[in-house]
Amino acid sequence: MYLETKELFLSFTDTHLSPSLHVLELQDVCFTIQKDGAPHHLVDRASLKIPRGHFMAIVGPSGCGKTTLLKTIAGLNAESAGSLWWNGRNLSEEGDLEPWEIGYVPQFSIAYDQLTVDESVETATKLRVKTKNVEDLDHRIDHVLEKTGLATLADRPVNVLSGGQMRRLGLAMELVSDPHLLLCDEVTSGLDPRSERDIVHLLHDLSRKEGRIVLSVTHSLAHLELYDSILVLHEGKVTYHGPPEGLAHYFSVENTELVYPKLAKQGAEKWRLAWLKHNEAYYQKMVQNRDRMVNEGKIELPSLERSQPVENNEEVEPQSDEVEVKAAPIQSPGFFSQFYTLLSRRWRIFFRDRGQVILQLAILLCFPLLVTLFSEKANANMRKFSEATSDRIEAKIKESAAVRQDQLKVGSAVSGMIMFQVVLLSLMGSNNAAREIAGERLILEKEKFGGVRPLAYLASKVTFLTILVLIQSLWMAYFVDFFWPFPEGDGGLARHATFLIMVNAAMTAICLGISSLMRTAEQASLLSVYLVGFQLPLSGAVLALPGHIETFTRPFISAYWAWSGSVKSLSGEHFSAVKTVIETTLSSANICLFVLGIHILVGLLASWIGISRHQWD
Repeated sequence: MYLETKELFLSFTDTHLSPSLHVLELQDVCFTIQKDGAPHHLVDRASLKIPRGHFMAIVGPSGCGKTTLLKTIAGLNAESAGSLWWNGRNLSEEGDLEPWEIGYVPQFSIAYDQLTVDESVETATKLRVKTKNVEDLDHRIDHVLEKTGLATLADRPVNVLSGGQMRRLGLAMELVSDPHLLLCDEVTSGLDPRSERDIVHLLHDLSRKEGRIVLSVTHSLAHLELYDSILVLHEGKVTYHGPPEGLAHYFSVENTELVYPKLAKQGAEKWRLAWLKHNEAYYQKMVQNRDRMVNEGKIELPSLERSQPVENNEEVEPQSDEVEVKAAPIQSPGFFSQFYTLLSRRWRIFFRDRGQVILQLAILLCFPLLVTLFSEKANANMRKFSEATSDRIEAKIKESAAVRQDQLKVGSAVSGMIMFQVVLLSLMGSNNAAREIAGERLILEKEKFGGVRPLAYLASKVTFLTILVLIQSLWMAYFVDFFWPFPEGDGGLARHATFLIMVNAAMTAICLGISSLMRTAEQASLLSVYLVGFQLPLSGAVLALPGHIETFTRPFISAYWAWSGSVKSLSGEHFSAVKTVIETTLSSANICLFVLGIHILVGLLASWIGISRHQWD
């Protein structure tokens, strides 16, 4: 029975819808997950065909698979079975749509609060479209702002926009590449009735231009008359796909609000089989409505794709040798263009975030001041044994004790100052990067979907953080040196500053890797704080660790390598003083630099893995 009804459905749609108009087609598409050890179909054998210039609503009860189906069409979910076709191309075998061909407006905001509407659209354009010149860029931005009704709000900050205005901005940022397929996920959710109506009207208008397909997931059953077709899902199965005016009649209800309660009265599989039996009349009505609107000029299609005028209710197929018009593909910007755009945006956001700027300034001023509290003890003179001989043993013992006491006092202060600098810069590194990627994970995933290269994104982050690391580390080194001049030894202050830069860079890179691997900013921040917290006790700078523990922990403790290398850079007198108060074995400066370099590379590798990995959900 199933095979018969399926063949009937396919034969009908093949007859009544010209292949040239079948831009998007789903053939028995499934998306399956494992739940409690058994397969669970979130999308179950979904089949439908959607022509150009079509506006379709995807509705159904909560948890019925609406968003899952939309993500499967977008390529964010790999279908478990079946196939998706676009313009006669099998996306399941030949790859996803090009980034410029498709736009996806998710439920979450894809704009930064610190930017204006115009800046948000400009950035989206630069990241997705290779424009010819500044005039071309400005024209594209102005056109999109005008089309979405945001032209008068161009200079308004994102954080003061209303819910409806935010939805319009999300649409504008997707329209910069003139996508042929626009997918919208709950863009009317949470809006007041007027804003909801305005957004639905906007989506309707967008579907009438340039043969664009617009698919909109919605919980609302209002304004259904504006859609060309309604797709009703129930437990991942298609239970209806036809014109809105046929919805109430098909489910035998007085109004569309009663459709969901009616769905719950029988199993989803029965609804699906019932639809396969009765879909012919509804599809025929949908096709007739579409042909009428095309011929009346209400839907704009490429001229060669229009049907001939319909006379006496007879359908005339388009000419077979003129069935497809391909628009010139939009070129994506290159690596350096995306890198510069991302880096410029990051600096703009940084300077407009007053809280972050104040925090960075406070850290730059307060942390070095904390270190200088120990400078008086570190600057104390160390007495030496007198060259004069003395016959009194008691005097020699007292002099030896005084020298020893001075060495302990100065050595402890010097070692503490160096470790304090190292730990504070590790904390700065954690603050720099712990939330850098995790805090904008969803925007990153959306921009990767739109064509942003992961390497360009990582390079922009590394460049931004490198500048912070250099400013923080050099300021720490030279500010403290003003109060406690670093003794000239093996490289002196320059070598010490190098180790401060390296430990800050190592901790920044590692925390950036954590940030890219974690799913939330809270997880990344918590793990980064723990990582910094273990630096001091496991470094061995305060108390030497047992040998069997030290062997396993030392390779992972950045603070040890920076502290050890800096101590090795001290002059002979100060180095001897520090040696009197520590029991931890020190490594050579070159080995310390090498290990810190390894830490940086490991952090960057983890960052690359996390950025490249798909983490939309």
